Amino acid sequence: MTPREAMRAALVDMYRQSWRLFLLNGALSLFVASIAVAGLWVPLLWLLLLGAGPLAAALMHCAVVVTQTEELRFADALTGLRRHWRRGLVLAAIVGAATFLAVHAVTFYAGRGALVLAVVAVYLLFAFAVFQLVLWPLAVVETDRPFRAVAADAGRALLARPMQTLVLAVALVAVNVVGIAAAVVPFLTLTIAYTFLASARFALPPDLTLEEHD
Repeated sequence: MTPREAMRAALVDMYRQSWRLFLLNGALSLFVASIAVAGLWVPLLWLLLLGAGPLAAALMHCAVVVTQTEELRFADALTGLRRHWRRGLVLAAIVGAATFLAVHAVTFYAGRGALVLAVVAVYLLFAFAVFQLVLWPLAVVETDRPFRAVAADAGRALLARPMQTLVLAVALVAVNVVGIAAAVVPFLTLTIAYTFLASARFALPPDLTLEEHD
């Protein structure tokens, strides 16, 4: 699918499964927001953000189920959590480490006047975020393959459509920014679930299904 087609299809998916996705999206966002705020007083608690990985993997599993069957049950979220919690932890650890290193690099170089290197660090972080749009759906579907092989598949998929992936990423960033700004708190929005639906629609080939990789 093109970015426009993926986002349009994701909007239809959201309409059909809005209340279930609302609750699942809210559970993930509430968990992240609670830990993030608590960590302002006890920074060590931020390590618990790794727990968002399995929850996000379960939500991505639900997004894939919706895109492939147009149906969703809460049991699918439990199935996704049981099936993908280990891979979710790995993905969360990678995202956390990359974000920490990028933020440290930006502050380090900016504080020493090396603005070009600071901008490069920001660019690399954004490129890493774009890569996640392809990696997460494949990581959920290709459960029988080693993570390294899945990451290689995601890299090839990204290189095959770099501009389209970039366009989708920019559009989804805008959607999330508007969604957070429009809500009293982030978990009242559905933008995370919408992002997962759009990325699943965009990244997964039609012949690649969850059933084939159970």
